[in-house]
Amino acid sequence: MLGVMEQLGRVRGAAFFDLDKTVIARSSALAFSRPFYAGGLINRRTVLRSAYAQFVYLLGGADHDQMERMREYLSAMCAGWDVRTVRAIVADTLHHIVTPIVYDEAVTLIEEHHAAGRDVVIVSSSGSEVVEPIGALLGADRVIATRMVVAEGKYTGEIEDYVYGPQKAIAITALAAAEGYDLADCYAYSDSITDEPMLAAVGHPVATNPDKALRRLAGERGWPVRDFSEPVALAERTRLREVRRQAVGATAVGAGLAAVGVLLYAVRRRSGRGES
Repeated sequence: MLGVMEQLGRVRGAAFFDLDKTVIARSSALAFSRPFYAGGLINRRTVLRSAYAQFVYLLGGADHDQMERMREYLSAMCAGWDVRTVRAIVADTLHHIVTPIVYDEAVTLIEEHHAAGRDVVIVSSSGSEVVEPIGALLGADRVIATRMVVAEGKYTGEIEDYVYGPQKAIAITALAAAEGYDLADCYAYSDSITDEPMLAAVGHPVATNPDKALRRLAGERGWPVRDFSEPVALAERTRLREVRRQAVGATAVGAGLAAVGVLLYAVRRRSGRGES
């Protein structure tokens, strides 16, 4: 386990999680391209382009220049989209798209941080319309995500707050001040060298599924490295946990019945000796 519940009166801590390739195995910004196509928001060419971008991202992650190109691409793509339509599509397809690509180890970490009394915060450069529902699905306490400019219910294509690189560190520092987190007691998890400022801002940085540059930096600074395996669908994880819970319950019941049996046997033997 990661620790025990903070003592009363002590400043709270938090665990900050990057989303893409840290908690989920893909880019959240690109994962919904097919549902957006089905909903009439994008054309087939854009779906194919998004699939290629996803493939490149999975192979090697994204450096600063690639992230900037992705930002420009997504901004241009969503200009004119109806916000309510986007939210509805994400809500309708969330479990189908996201639950199969969540890392089981990430969910375990989230549960352990909650058990230790820490808030869990998802920090992502993807749009809030996508990240907030994913955060709720994962049981996160807060979400920090990129926000687009909206006018008359539609995206203008401009970005109001781009949560990327140094901005992530600025955002978690501001949240820590507002919520009373002690950053020295906080954890941060990310796969990308572009999140070095966020990792460096906390007392417990963890390079998670790191790209080559972050893995090298983690070695230089003595940061722990965690590599997650293939994701397990949340539904399957829940089913397995229920099976384990029932098995533990059955074992406990069996042990209890055995103890009662031993006690009854001892009482009967003692009664028998008293009568003879």
